[in-house]
Amino acid sequence: MSHCAISPGEFASFRRFIFEMAGITMVESKMALVAGRLARRLQHHGLASYDAYFRLLSSGSHPDEVQLAVDLLTTNETYFFREPRHFDLLRAQAGAARAGLRANAPYRVWSAACSSGEEPYSIAMVLADVLGELPWEVAGSDISASMLERARTGHYPMARADHIPPDYLRRFCMKGIREEHGTLLVERALRRRVQLRQVNLNTQLPADLGLFDVIFLRNVMIYFSGDTKRQVVARVAAHLKPGGHFVIGHAESLHELSDTLVHVMPSVYRKAA
Repeated sequence: MSHCAISPGEFASFRRFIFEMAGITMVESKMALVAGRLARRLQHHGLASYDAYFRLLSSGSHPDEVQLAVDLLTTNETYFFREPRHFDLLRAQAGAARAGLRANAPYRVWSAACSSGEEPYSIAMVLADVLGELPWEVAGSDISASMLERARTGHYPMARADHIPPDYLRRFCMKGIREEHGTLLVERALRRRVQLRQVNLNTQLPADLGLFDVIFLRNVMIYFSGDTKRQVVARVAAHLKPGGHFVIGHAESLHELSDTLVHVMPSVYRKAA
């Protein structure tokens, strides 16, 4: 069954749906993407139109389906050690903190939109290398339950690993053989160091998140409107320690979005001490 076409009116309904659920603003050019990602769900439920699927989501009787639709509409591709300069910064910051960690709280880093997990595992590799047995923690969160399930497995196509330093690849990953050829598995000890949880950045954040030395909020704000960006940045930055670093994607900017974060280099900000 080839999927039916989505009308502008139906697309408008899903734009409203994903804005209300996740704060994400979908541009007109995403109409084909929305149609393609939801087509199988229409087929699954035997529905003849996107409007019928939208009514099913709105009925309140299918919460699991609502979560599935959110997952399908919010996932984005990622890979290990994306934007390597950010990991150079992390390495330097963790190295600078090393001397004070024995007596103090652990060094904590949050990947606030971690998708399928490559970012928090990249962070964990750096901290394991620089801090070793000293106390450190990595938190990863995402709105998508299915992406978090994938992240928990730590199992990836080898194509995502092109930017992992060879030494890290040897130390922290296992190469797939036989039917797993062409894949890698992040070693269990490292996986256990990464705490993954479902968090919607567009709502009040869990109080038990605590404070972090570095927060990565990369390549997610491009999907938000100006007001939503401002609210999300304020919410997330409230969990950054004074003097801590806030890292965004290279295509993003916090210009006029925050008065607590000071620009220190392209796509990196620091919270006033």
